[in-house]
Amino acid sequence: MSFKFSLVSLVVSLLASIPAVQCAEDYPLLPTWKCTTSGGCKQQNTSIVLDQDSKNAHGAAGSRTTADYTAMGVSTSGNALTMYHYVKTDGKLTAASPRVYLRGDDGKYAMLSLLNQELSVDVDFSTLPCGENGAFYLSEMAADGGAAAGKGYCDAQCQGFCCNEMDILEANSMATAMTPHPCKGSSCDKNGCGYNPYASGQRSFWGAGKTVDTSKPFTVITQFAASGGKLSQITRKYIQNGRQISGGGSISSCGSEGTYGGLTGMGQALGRGMVLAMSIWNDAAQNMAWLDAGSNGPCTSGQGSPSNIQSQHPDTHVIFSNIRWGDIGSTTKG
Repeated sequence: MSFKFSLVSLVVSLLASIPAVQCAEDYPLLPTWKCTTSGGCKQQNTSIVLDQDSKNAHGAAGSRTTADYTAMGVSTSGNALTMYHYVKTDGKLTAASPRVYLRGDDGKYAMLSLLNQELSVDVDFSTLPCGENGAFYLSEMAADGGAAAGKGYCDAQCQGFCCNEMDILEANSMATAMTPHPCKGSSCDKNGCGYNPYASGQRSFWGAGKTVDTSKPFTVITQFAASGGKLSQITRKYIQNGRQISGGGSISSCGSEGTYGGLTGMGQALGRGMVLAMSIWNDAAQNMAWLDAGSNGPCTSGQGSPSNIQSQHPDTHVIFSNIRWGDIGSTTKG
C-alpha cells in the first residue's frame, strides 16, 4: 500500500512540474502593403491581435479564438478590418469597444517607420454618429513588448505607460482630427497639436454629402515629410471616387521641443518605428465634444452620449482596409 501511495505521489509531482501549454491565439489575418516608388507595393503577411484587456473575450490573452474576436465585435475579410462598438451577449446589447494592434509574421508587432514616408488607408465612417470615434493611430510600443497577447500598450495619455502617439485619424461621420502627441520621457503633450477641418473654418469639408462625403468609403493619405532628417510637415490628402481632394490640412509645428519634444521628437519616434493601433470607442465624460461639438464640429451638446448612441445607433461600426505605407507618393499609384 505504501508503495502505491509513493508511486502516485511521484506521478502527481512529475505532472505538476510540467508547465501548462497555452494554445496559440487565432490571429485574424489582415494583409497590408509596404511600398516603394521603384518597386511598387509588396504584400505583408500581417495579422491583428486584441488588446489584452478585452472584456468580452472569454479566452486568456495569447490563446483567444475566433469566437473571442467575434465577441469583441472584430472580424477581418481580405484586407478589411471591421470593428463594431456594440455586440449582443446572451441577447443583451453590450459595449465591446475593441482595440487591436498590427502584428508582423515574425510574431512581433509590425513596426511602421514613417519618417519621410506616407501611410494610406481606405475607411468607412458612414455608421459612426456624433460621439463615436473610429481611431487609426500609432503608438511607440516595443516590437517585442507582448504581441502574442496584445500587451505593452502605451500612449500620450499615459494609459499603460507614457509614450509618443500619432493620431492619424480620430473620426466619425461628422468630424475628424489628426493629432501628434510627442513625449519627452514621461512628459507628454496630452492635448497635442491637432488639425480639425471644422475647427479650422472648413465647415463644409467633412460630412455626408460634403467635400469628403462620409456616407461613402474614401482613402486617407498621411504624409510625414522630412528635411535634413527631421520631420518638417505632416500633410493630409484624400481620394474619393478616383478624385484627389485638396484642403486636407497640414501641421508644421507642435509646441516646444524642450518641453515635450515637438515635431522633431514626433519625427524621431516615427523614424524609430511605431505600432499601428485601431479602435472604436465613445466617451461618457465628454461625449466626444472635443472632436465633434461646439467649435470642433456640428454636433450638439449631449448628442454624442453613449446612451444615445447605443439606443439610436446600435449598429455603429468602422471599417479600415487596404493599409499601405512607404515612400511618399507610392501608396496610391494606379
